[in-house]
Amino acid sequence: MLGNKEDMSALERNILEYLICCIGAFAIRFGLANSDAYVYLKQHGGISYLYDFYDVEHTFSIEDSVSDVVKICSNNGGL
Repeated sequence: MLGNKEDMSALERNILEYLICCIGAFAIRFGLANSDAYVYLKQHGGISYLYDFYDVEHTFSIEDSVSDVVKICSNNGGL
């Protein structure tokens, strides 16, 4: 996935920042700590989805991306 910060390309840094932003927005939407939001998204495929489809998802609003990831997680056993 992503390497050390010193070894990361600009694209990898953008992806990392995007993932952090989405995790934070997800946490806020559901009243979770960022760490709990990360664990949930990781367990239910949300992180992988956001990473794999970054090229498209980052063109949407963060709110739309969070809504998309909610659907993905639901399809993968989440609530």
